[in-house]
Amino acid sequence: MQDLEIYIRDLEAGAVSHWLENHLENLELDDSEVSSVSKGFGSYEGGRLRISLYPGAFGKRFTCLVIEGDQLPWSTDLDCARSAWRLMETEIRCSPGDWKEGEPVEDEKWWRLDHRGEQQVVWN
Repeated sequence: MQDLEIYIRDLEAGAVSHWLENHLENLELDDSEVSSVSKGFGSYEGGRLRISLYPGAFGKRFTCLVIEGDQLPWSTDLDCARSAWRLMETEIRCSPGDWKEGEPVEDEKWWRLDHRGEQQVVWN
């Protein structure tokens, strides 16, 4: 199983389902309330995906979105973040993909996508 993980700043109610309905079939996600954990499902190329939203990540202003499945609509977290940013127009962050469990967090770089463009930054 593969996964995609992005972080969405100041997520608005309904924004994730509005974005994903353009990329997935049979979307079942109630994100009308974004202050609590939401879980749902969708289909992509005949495979079932699990979708989870975890609010309050990294200082409370970000919501973590995780999409899990055997086939995913994007090949990397950054591709997923780019797609989300185009529709939501709020800051999106994701791992650059080379961070490994156990590495120091203070050295960790993240992709930040916002109105200034795409940059690798330290989270804080």
